[in-house]
Amino acid sequence: MTMLVVLALLSLTLTTQATPVEITDVMGRKVTLEAPARRIVMGAGRQLPVLGLLHPKPASLLVAWRGDFKLDPAQYGDWAKAFPEIDAVPVIGGNAADGLPVETIVTLKPDLVVLSLYDAEAAPTRRSMTLLEELHIPVIVVDFFSHPLENSLPSLKILGRAIGAEARADAFAAFYQSHLDLVRDRLAKAKPKPPRVFMHVHAGGMPCCPTPGHGVFNDMIELAGARNVALAHVPGLYGDVSLERLIADDPDVYVATGGAHLAARGGLVLGPDVSRHDAEASFDKLLANPGLSQLTAVRQGRAFALWHMFNDTPAHIAMIEFLAKAFHPDLFADLDPQATIDAINRDFLPVPMTGTYWVER
Repeated sequence: MTMLVVLALLSLTLTTQATPVEITDVMGRKVTLEAPARRIVMGAGRQLPVLGLLHPKPASLLVAWRGDFKLDPAQYGDWAKAFPEIDAVPVIGGNAADGLPVETIVTLKPDLVVLSLYDAEAAPTRRSMTLLEELHIPVIVVDFFSHPLENSLPSLKILGRAIGAEARADAFAAFYQSHLDLVRDRLAKAKPKPPRVFMHVHAGGMPCCPTPGHGVFNDMIELAGARNVALAHVPGLYGDVSLERLIADDPDVYVATGGAHLAARGGLVLGPDVSRHDAEASFDKLLANPGLSQLTAVRQGRAFALWHMFNDTPAHIAMIEFLAKAFHPDLFADLDPQATIDAINRDFLPVPMTGTYWVER
C-alpha cells in the first residue's frame, strides 16, 4: 500500500469519525451525545411535526414514541400518508404518572430519548430518566407547552443540535423571531388598552369551562396585548371556571379552542383536514349554548375559535398573530396569519398544515 493511499484512508477515517455533541437542555442538564442522534425515542409523539421543522424525513429518526399523536386522527393520517412507516413505530408508555418503560427502551438501542418538560417534572418520569442515564442512554428535555414563549426557540435549537440540523433550526428561529418582534414592537409603541379575555379550552367537549391559568396559552394572550380574566380564579397552569363566574366576569373577548379530538363529543372542531363549513358550524353550535350566548363578547361579534394543538408547536406564531389581530383589529389590520402558515408549509414542513385553524364570529 502506497503512502498516498494510507494518507487518503487516514483522512477518510478522521473526517467520518463522530464528534461528540454537547447539549444543555431546558432544565439546565448537561447532556453529551456521541454523535448526532439517528435513533430517537420521543416521549411526546405529538412533537413529530416539530421534528419535521428540522428534518425532511423525521419519521426515519424514530425507534419508539408515545401514542398521543394518534389522538388527532386527521393530523396523524396526513403524516402517515407521507410517512407510512410511522404506523410500525412501537408505542411505549402511557403518561407522565407511569414513568417510562426503561427495559423496553433499552432493547430498542436508542441514541437519544426526548422528553417534554411537562413529563420530566413528574416524579415517576424523573426516576426513569435517572435509570436511563445510569445505562448511558442520553435524555434531553424540551418544552413547547408549559412555557412556550420562553422555551420554544431554545427547545427547537436543542433538537436541531441533537440531530445535526442547527442551520435549519436557526432559519426557523429567525422566521419566528421576526414575526414575534413585529407584534411586540407594535404593541410597545402603540400601548393600546388590553381587552379582558376569557379562553375556553377544549370547548364543548366537557362541562364549562376549562381555561388556562399561568403559562401555556396565557403567555400568548398577554403577548398579543390582552389580559386573561381567568388568572383571578386559576392559580396553576389550568383550571375550571364555572359558567356563572364567566357570565359575571363578562369578558370583552371570548376565545375557544378545539380540535378533532372533540368531534365525538359534539365539541368545537378545528385543525387539519377540517373544512371551514364544519369548523364554523361547530363554533355556532357552541356559541348558541345558554350562558355563552349572553356574553357581551358573543353578542358584539368578538368571539373567536382556535385549534387547540397550537399549544405544542412553534407554529403557534401564527396563532399569536391571529390573537393580536383579534384583540387589536385596527392596530394589526395588515397581519395575515394564514400567510404565516403558508410560509411555514412552503419553507419548513414536509407535511403541510391544511384545514381550518381559526374562526371568528
